[in-house]
Amino acid sequence: MDHTVNQRHRPAIQLEDVHVTLPSRAGPVAILRGLDLSVAEGEAIAVVGRSGSGKSTLLMVIAGLERATQGRVSVAGTDLGSLNEDGLARLRAANIGIVFQSFHLVPTMTAIENVALPLEFLDRDDAFPVAREALAEVGLSHREAHFPGQLSGGEQQRVALARALAPKPSLILADEPTGNLDLTTGAQVMDLLFALKERTGATLLLITHDRSLTKRCDRTVSLADGRVVTPAAKRRASVS
Repeated sequence: MDHTVNQRHRPAIQLEDVHVTLPSRAGPVAILRGLDLSVAEGEAIAVVGRSGSGKSTLLMVIAGLERATQGRVSVAGTDLGSLNEDGLARLRAANIGIVFQSFHLVPTMTAIENVALPLEFLDRDDAFPVAREALAEVGLSHREAHFPGQLSGGEQQRVALARALAPKPSLILADEPTGNLDLTTGAQVMDLLFALKERTGATLLLITHDRSLTKRCDRTVSLADGRVVTPAAKRRASVS
């Protein structure tokens, strides 16, 4: 089943009959069970569901960090099944920004070095100037020489956000990005994320339990038992 909301643009994400089955001591465990999803370019969707519903696995599959056992996954017009690991890494670096609940910063690198990492992977000669601009966008110009251990949780998440968005990705994947932050800091980080998304026109897939955040997205997709259970989600009301 196709869940496309806006057919005027090609899908930024297209999943067709996607299954993910993982081995365990008790036998194979089905995580995703024939999941179909289409997300238009520039769309912001919230993905919700109980723990174990398959939300994080869905994100990992879209990012090319987990292979689908069966089905087709297309991101930015590319069939991920046709790529080897190096090809997936290049696709991620050029097209996908990922923000996790845990910040995943390299502890031995400064803020600016962390942000420059994906740019250096792309062999960008301007990696550090662009990283400096990205840190300025998240309000951390004064912290670029600091190591993660010298930063607060909110500052670390802003560095992670700058790192994800520095290459100007067409797709942003965010997995509970405020889960390790207090309410005030989390709200500030999300305001920043949505502002940067709007500025760049990127597509956003946000995994969240926060209903206030789902209201800021164009629609909400609910997962249960590895399947989409809300094929038609409520869109934001237009402002008159």
